[in-house]
Amino acid sequence: MAGKLTLFSFFSGSGFLDLGFETNGFEVAYVNEIHRPFQDAYKYSRNLLNLPHAKYGYYSDDVAKLTDDNACHKLAELIADARLTSKVIGFIGGPPCPDFSIGGRNRGRDGDNGKLSGSYIELVCRLQPDFFLFENVKGLWKTQKHRSFYEELKRKVQDAGYITSEKLINSIEYSVPQDRDRIILLGFNLSLFGKDLSGERSISEFVLPWNSYKRYIKKSVLNIAWPKTEPFQIDSEKRKPDEVIEELTVEHWFRRNDVYNHPNAQHFFKPRAGLKRFNSIDEGDDSKKSFKRLHRWRYSPTACYGNNEVHLHPYKARRISVSEALSIQSLPALYSLPPYMSLTDMFKTIGNGVPYLVAVALSNLIAEIFDDEKMTDFLDWTNELKESHFEAVSNQPIQLGLKFS
Repeated sequence: MAGKLTLFSFFSGSGFLDLGFETNGFEVAYVNEIHRPFQDAYKYSRNLLNLPHAKYGYYSDDVAKLTDDNACHKLAELIADARLTSKVIGFIGGPPCPDFSIGGRNRGRDGDNGKLSGSYIELVCRLQPDFFLFENVKGLWKTQKHRSFYEELKRKVQDAGYITSEKLINSIEYSVPQDRDRIILLGFNLSLFGKDLSGERSISEFVLPWNSYKRYIKKSVLNIAWPKTEPFQIDSEKRKPDEVIEELTVEHWFRRNDVYNHPNAQHFFKPRAGLKRFNSIDEGDDSKKSFKRLHRWRYSPTACYGNNEVHLHPYKARRISVSEALSIQSLPALYSLPPYMSLTDMFKTIGNGVPYLVAVALSNLIAEIFDDEKMTDFLDWTNELKESHFEAVSNQPIQLGLKFS
């Protein structure tokens, strides 16, 4: 199968997910992001990183409107054109999630954002890409109130000719310094496999090598004796505890991305009511809903900077900066947001984005499926492979830094 691995990106934000896929040779041909400041930041970062722009351009359409016949037909024409030079066409996207988030609006399928998940799945069913990726908060998959809607979406794509695989992942498993759970649903078009697989609806997680691109086991990481809370001291220095994993700490990523010399280093909210409240919170005290102070030698809570969620710098009397938030999302050091973007939009797009290293791992997983040697045998991988993945997980009770082969 000659040709490119081509992506149509939806709910693209400022491009974190897309950037991870491009690392593995995927080409983004179409970008849809309704919020213009996010789309402008997407374009800005591509110029900065010297990356090509989307062949078919940038769109700010409401994804729900793309399901209208005329709009869907135009999109189908672009897909048909892409197929002339593409080996694979894929849809990727993470519909807005506040309606499924426990900390958000929690209005579910009937909320304005919740409806967009249904619209995205409808586009998949109608336009039949070779694969799709759907990313969302744990609440959509885990919460009883929303799980029936998730299962309905999954049945729709299965009935439309897709075989699916799902997994609840945590960013910390992929070397991101952040405890962030997300549900990932992947679907592969049955027409790709050249045989009658109409009875197949889902793929075992041991057949699809989800664990191959993890670096850590979440449970093992969280069981480490991470430092708790310590009195806040401005510009203090503290030695890294021997037992922690350095690459999963906030301080490691601050240093790695040189956050104090980054273009977004001075982009942070200034306190309105003085420094007294900021100075009273211990380093590492993230027990409250708002005003969580990070610990330099620990991972961050979920990077989510809306709904009054405020993260404070471990040893400076201020909120974290945009450059620091980008590092917590594991973005490359060269990535930055445009200086003319509002602080609210900067932090919102960062919190909405898929961590870069998670995106790289997901793109690795999908790229492996479409490797020419494995393509035709995708659903017939041997029991030996299944068992080897099972053993890799079950035989490593607390081993840290585990890298699956």
